[in-house]
Amino acid sequence: MSDPDRLAKLLSERRDRHVQELFELLRIPSISTDPAHESDVRRAAAWLRDDLAAHGFEAELLETGGHPAVFAERHVSDDLPTALVYGHYDVQPADPIELWTSGPFEPTIRDGAIVARGASDDKGQVFAHVKGAEALLEADGELPVNLKFLIEGEEEIGSRNLAATIEANRERLAADTVVVSDGAMLPGKVPTLTYGLKGLAYVELRVRTASRDLHSGAYGGAVPNAAMALAAIVARLKDADGRITVPGFYDAVVEISDEERAQLERVPFDDEAFAAGIGVSATPGEAGRSLVERLWVRPTLDVNGIGGGFQGEGSKTVIPAEAFAKISCRLVPNQDPARITDALAAHLASLAPEGSEVEVIRHAGGSWALSPIDGRSVQAAASAVRTVDGRDPVYVRTGGTIPVVADFQRLLGAEVVLVDMGLEDDRIHSPNEKFDVELYHRGIHLSAELLRSLGRA
Repeated sequence: MSDPDRLAKLLSERRDRHVQELFELLRIPSISTDPAHESDVRRAAAWLRDDLAAHGFEAELLETGGHPAVFAERHVSDDLPTALVYGHYDVQPADPIELWTSGPFEPTIRDGAIVARGASDDKGQVFAHVKGAEALLEADGELPVNLKFLIEGEEEIGSRNLAATIEANRERLAADTVVVSDGAMLPGKVPTLTYGLKGLAYVELRVRTASRDLHSGAYGGAVPNAAMALAAIVARLKDADGRITVPGFYDAVVEISDEERAQLERVPFDDEAFAAGIGVSATPGEAGRSLVERLWVRPTLDVNGIGGGFQGEGSKTVIPAEAFAKISCRLVPNQDPARITDALAAHLASLAPEGSEVEVIRHAGGSWALSPIDGRSVQAAASAVRTVDGRDPVYVRTGGTIPVVADFQRLLGAEVVLVDMGLEDDRIHSPNEKFDVELYHRGIHLSAELLRSLGRA
């Protein structure tokens, strides 16, 4: 029998312990992209495995062909629903080190927040689920659901082995609900549930015009310029109304329903505060669409990097022979990443000016994902939010992509709910990454109440 008072008492008594245990995990520099930290990545996985095993879970490391994933399970009854919590224990590099005000792997509390690499992305958020399950198990004597954890070590390098790992372990990972916490609440610490993610198509455009860089005095006005050819191509990827010009780009796009549009209009989103918070003077985009629509439910195309020619100090009078741009598209239902990549590559080639050769390199993409707001799992999470926060959550989509969410839906047939615990200004991937201490404790409580709510559902 669940006992809210006993759970609250346990959580109150263990606040300091929960922070110190997270500090232990944060001290491990599990940087997945750096081969020099391979042993640290495995050490973090083993630490999580041992922590879960010490609190009533059967836990092991799943070998993936790359960094291992942590799998843990507590099976209570065949008659109960099963929940799977997904997260990742690997982190981004800490560079530039000199911009940190304390050691990136020396966690400290400053201004009410835990500051360390991985504090919010994603060690703090996934560990809140671990501690929530542990507290609930002790408070109630048993979990109200069968519970599994899958915590991977390659999210920051594209989860390149995760889909194959899920497919190879479909029966072991089978679940009714998958819970993901790897994102941010709305500003003002508004309780937020994310029900939609965008997909991703990503290409690199390379333009070549000559066998070498040329002297602009000797050849200027007579030969093609790779940087200007690239600029001309990029400039034609959107029209004057901000619409993407790739043929067929919008063919599969589904307009949101009137009900969902009304839901988005209720989101407490301040356009001016959004602009001020990132230091921009305007928010251009697709004409006739609100800022929230453009961010969350409309497809986008952006240049993520561009270069070519002389980049050093001072001047050098050359006509570049090569230039490049990295271009990403964020996709919405029902756009197919492979088809959009094909269409984008063909369009880029068609825009090549005279005398330029275009090469398009395809990079990894990911599928969009959408969960029904009125589905059992999302509503169970909403019930947990009401218990913990005393208010209804706000339902949002996001422009981000988490490819594994679509993999869980496709391979496991599970409902997915994203229960974000961090904040947009947590500086993930940047120096001085942080996670609000009170939001960490809230996350632990919310996770426990979510398990209770899923058990009732």
